[in-house]
Amino acid sequence: MKLTDEAMRNKDSIGDQHEADCGEAGATPPIVVGYALTPKKITSFMQPKLENLARSKGITFVAIDQNRPLSDQGPFDVVMHKLRGTEWYQALEDFRQDHPEVTILDPPESIEHLRNRESMLQDVDDMKLSDSCGVVGVPRQLVVTADDSSVFDVVTKAGLNLPLVAKPLVADGSQKFHELSLAYDQNSLCELEPPLVLQEFVNHGGILFKVYVVGEAIKVVRRYSLPNVTKSELSKISGVFRFPRVSCAAASAEDADLDPEVAEAK
Repeated sequence: MKLTDEAMRNKDSIGDQHEADCGEAGATPPIVVGYALTPKKITSFMQPKLENLARSKGITFVAIDQNRPLSDQGPFDVVMHKLRGTEWYQALEDFRQDHPEVTILDPPESIEHLRNRESMLQDVDDMKLSDSCGVVGVPRQLVVTADDSSVFDVVTKAGLNLPLVAKPLVADGSQKFHELSLAYDQNSLCELEPPLVLQEFVNHGGILFKVYVVGEAIKVVRRYSLPNVTKSELSKISGVFRFPRVSCAAASAEDADLDPEVAEAK
C-alpha cells in the first residue's frame, strides 16, 4: 500500500501507540479499529467509557478521515462504518481487495441484504426453526412494487388476512423508513404508497423483544409495541392508522395495552 507522508506519520503514531499499549498489556499488540461514522453516531457511540474499556481489552479506535482516500490510511485490523453511498461502497470494496486480511463491518453486500425488508426475514424463514415449545417463523408477507396498478388487487389475489402492517420496502436510514401503517380494511389499501412490504399483523401482547447477539453474549430488550387486535375491533374499525415508528406507538405500559403473560416474560 503506497502511503503519503501524512499517512506515514499517522502510521508511525499508531505504531507508537501499539508499542505503548503492548508494554502495558504484556506483548500482544492492540487490535486497531478504524471507524467511519456519521457525526451523530460518533457523538452517541464513541464515548470515553467505551474507548477506555476497549483499550483495557487491547482494542484501539482510530477515526477514519472521510476527506482522504481510505487506501492512504491505516494500518487497520478492522474497518467499522455506518456510511452509505456509491463512492464510499466502492472505496470499501477497493480497500478490501487490496487488504483481504482486514475485517469490514459490515460488507456493503451484507448491508444491502438487510436493508431490503423482503430479504432480511428470508434467512429466518429458511432456517425452519422449531422445537417442543413451538415454531419460530415470520409473518406471511407480500411485496408491492410501484408497478402494481392496485394494492387492493394484489392483496386480494395473495389472500392475506387483515389487518396488514405496511412498511417501506428498503431501509435508507431516513425518518420515513421507520414509519409503518396498519390497514384494517381492504378499501383503505388504496391509501398505501408502494414500494412496500405488507405483513399479516400478529397479536403479540403489546411487546416487542429485541435480541442482540455478539459471539456468546446475548442481550434481550423489551419495547412497547402495538396492542392486540380483536375480531370485534376488526368489525368496527376501518381505515389506515400511521405510526412514526413502532416504538412510538405506545409511550407507557398503559398505552401499550399489555398482555400480562407476555409482558412478564423474561
